[in-house]
Amino acid sequence: MKKPHLIACALAAGLVFTAPAAAEPVKIPIHNWSSQIVGAYIVGKILGEAGSEVEFVPADSQAVYQAMCEGDIDIVHEVWEGAFGENFEKVVAEGCVIDAATHDAKTREEWWYPAYVEEKCPGLPDWKALDKCAAIFATAETEPKGRFLAGPADWLKNDDKRVEALGINFEVVNAGTADAIWAELKAAYEAKRPIVHFNWTPNFVEALYDGKFIEFPKHDAKCTTDASWGVNPDKIYDCGNPAGGYLKIGVHKGFPGKNPAAYNVVKKINFTNLDVAVMAKLVDIDKMEAEAAATKWLADNESKWRGWL
Repeated sequence: MKKPHLIACALAAGLVFTAPAAAEPVKIPIHNWSSQIVGAYIVGKILGEAGSEVEFVPADSQAVYQAMCEGDIDIVHEVWEGAFGENFEKVVAEGCVIDAATHDAKTREEWWYPAYVEEKCPGLPDWKALDKCAAIFATAETEPKGRFLAGPADWLKNDDKRVEALGINFEVVNAGTADAIWAELKAAYEAKRPIVHFNWTPNFVEALYDGKFIEFPKHDAKCTTDASWGVNPDKIYDCGNPAGGYLKIGVHKGFPGKNPAAYNVVKKINFTNLDVAVMAKLVDIDKMEAEAAATKWLADNESKWRGWL
C-alpha cells in the first residue's frame, strides 16, 4: 500500500502512480562489507516506499553476477570496478544483466599505508620503494618477506598474481573480515608500526587516518589479459587497480519487465563518495546495526532519495 504522504506529494505535483506492487519480491544481495550492507537496506527501504516487496539474500560478492544471470538476484547496487568490474562486464556483454546506472561516487581499491611509514621508507608511494622496504613490513608469519594484509579471500583481488608479476618481496595474507583489517590498522597506527593493507575509497578510513595508496604501474584493461603488455612481458596483473573507477548498479535482464516501477526508481539512485563513506562509518565507527544505519541515512538524506521516487 502506498504511504499517504507520498500520495499527497504526488497529487500536489500533478503526478499519478498506477503501478501496483510487484507480485514477486525484489531480491537484493547482502555481501560482507559495511557500506554494501547498509546500502542494500537503503535501496530496499526506498523500493518499499515505491510499492515493492523486498527480500534480502546473503550472497557471495563474486558469484552474485552469475546468480543475477540465473534470475536469483534482481539488483546489485554497489558494483566496484576494481573488485567486480571484470565479472560484471562479462554478464552485461552476455545480455543477462543490464548496466542500469552509474553513481557519482568514484572508487579506488588498492594497497594502502599510513603516512608515518614514509619516514621509514623513503620514496613511497612508489611501488619500487615499497619493494626495497619490504623487510619493515615483515611479521613472524612472513619474514623475511613483507606482509601485505589483504581483504577476505572471496574478494578475489589477485594480489598474489600482482606480487608474482612485479617480483616484489611480499607475501599476501588474507584477513578474515574487513573488521580484522581495521583492528590491525588501529593497533599499528597507535604504535606507529609499519603496515600496508588493502583499503578502498570511498570509506570511513580517510576521515580517521592520514595515509596514501601505493602507486603501482597504471592500470590498463590489457594488464589482466595480455601478458606482453606492461613491465613484465611474461605475466598478467603487472599493474595497479583502476583509479577513479566506477560504482554501478546492475539489474537482471528481466527486472524492467517484471517490475517497471521499481526499475524506474533504481535508475535514479545515485550515491556520492560521501554517501558511501557515511554508510560505512555508521557501522564501523559508530557501531550501529546496518538496518538502523540505513534508517538514519534515509532520515538525514530525505530530500535526496524522495527525488528518486
